[in-house]
This record gives sequence, structure tokens and C-alpha cells, in this order.
Amino acid sequence: MNRRRLLAALASAATAAPAALRAQQKAMPVIGYLNGSSPAANAQLLAAFHQGLRETAWVEGENVAIEYRWAEFHYNRLPALAADLVSRKVNVIAACGGANEAFVAKNATSTIPIVFTTGVDPVETGLVASLARPGGNLTGVTNLNNQLWQKRVELIAELVPEARVIGLLHNPNNPTRYAIDSAQQAASAKGLQLEILNAGTEAEIDKAFATAVQRRVGAVVVGDPLFDSRSREVVTLAARYAVPTIYIWRKYVADGGLISYGAIFTAAYRQVGSYAGKILNGVKPADLPVQQSTNFELVINLKAAEALGLTIPPAILARADEVIE
Repeated sequence: MNRRRLLAALASAATAAPAALRAQQKAMPVIGYLNGSSPAANAQLLAAFHQGLRETAWVEGENVAIEYRWAEFHYNRLPALAADLVSRKVNVIAACGGANEAFVAKNATSTIPIVFTTGVDPVETGLVASLARPGGNLTGVTNLNNQLWQKRVELIAELVPEARVIGLLHNPNNPTRYAIDSAQQAASAKGLQLEILNAGTEAEIDKAFATAVQRRVGAVVVGDPLFDSRSREVVTLAARYAVPTIYIWRKYVADGGLISYGAIFTAAYRQVGSYAGKILNGVKPADLPVQQSTNFELVINLKAAEALGLTIPPAILARADEVIE
């Protein structure tokens, strides 16, 4: 090869290399991760999501990119965040956090595959046609959270039998009313009064517990993503105001809370990651049945009970999946 041909070949290679690199980068599939919560509140759940991806041979930064969109509890931002993901033509949307995210994603696109987590019945609420054959572009996991409010109210009423008023620590900025409606039905069935304790900011959490004491609330139920990033603060306030409190998952009890009952949320997020990976591998969402959580855990903290002067009934202890001493 003469000098002129060599220079031409080198120039051609130099031009082709960036183009090839851009093609490789463009070829990397992208997952859009939509969540109304915050990264701080979702560290464990996000790790489980990544685990599910790895189980289907997808690793962020190596062969898949993830575009994260967090609403930071400003749920009115979700439609714009979802629209942005759609405009970027992501390969799949993981709508994680609950019904808000699932419905917003569904309204944003009928073509991009969506994998959701939700606490509602996805058939009854119209997310999918059926669990076995979801149809359309959606599938996912329901942790049945909204069906468990009755159980939580029953547990805390059994633990604090003298309580005639049960409080629900609620984020008024969350547009869904599933928690309120379910807790109200459960309280009424037990002949108890339900007191809504609104707390949409950090400062209002303290005020909510103070209000609980003023209104002679005998026990409190906590269950909104807003409080997950403030679990230690919530647990500390419950102890400071000496209000027996039940939570929706183990994290709070590990932080010193009294009792929790609910699905293993990390398992649900792991399933979402696995489904997202399978869709990237070519499986259609309509062919992936909606999964229902089957593992639920009751966790009790005996030290917290002792500090409140409570004796855990043997029947509850016998049902506990974990007892923290």
C-alpha cells in the first residue's frame, strides 16, 4: 500500500470509529424508571429492581441504560415525566411506586411496554384485562397492599384492645384515596373510629402525632411512600408520643418501630426488574401474567413494645414471621 492509500485508509478509519461507537451507544436499550417517590425512599427497592434485571442478563451501564424520573412526591409532575420518557422512545417503562405511576404511564403510551408495581387490584381498577392475560402493553406486580389495611387495623386493635380511635397517618398530596377508603372500611367493621392525620411535609409529621395525642387516638397506622424516606423520624415520633403504631413493611420495625404487616416489597421490585429484562429479551408484556404477592410478613419489635408498656398477645407472637428483640 502506497503512502497516499495508507493516509486515506487511516482517515476513513478515524471517521468510521466515532460513527460505529455512536451506533453501539444508540443500540443500547433504555429503560425509563418512573417513580413518584424519591431515591432516598427507594434504595432497597431499587437494589431489588437491579437484581431482577441481572437475573435476566441486563446490567445498567454495561448493556442497558436507565433513565430515572423521580417526582419527589409532587405527583402532579408524573404526567410530564412520563411524557418525557415516551418522547425519548425508551424501550420499556418501569412504573414503580403504586397506582399513580401505573395509571400515568398507561395514559402516556399504548405502544411502549410498561411494567408496574401497585397495591390495587389491577383488573378491578382497569389497568389490565385479566391477571393471566393482561393484554395491551402493561403487566407487572400487585402487592395487594390495599387489601391488607383490614388486617393491619385488626392487628393493632388486637394489640391495643382499649383503643377506640385509630389514626391513619396520611399524605394529603397523594391523589389516591385507596388507603383512606380501605382503612375506613376496616375500622368501621371493628366498630372503631378512624381519624385522618394529614402530614404532607416533614414538619407536619410531628404535628400529626401531637394531634393524635390531643384527640385520644389509641393507635396509628402508617402507609404512604412519603414516610418511607423518613422512617426513622416517624418511628422516633411514635415512641416520643407513646403511640402504638403499625407499618406496612419491615423497614420501619428494623428502625425501631413496633409492628409491621405487608408484602415483601423487595420481592415485587425484583419481579418488575425481571419482567423488564424479559421484555428487553423479546417477550411481549401481554404474554407475561400479572403477578400477585404471595409472601407476607408480620414483624414485631419486642423492645419497642416494652417501651410502650405493651405485652404482645401470644396469638400475635405465634403468627410473627420475625421477632426483633
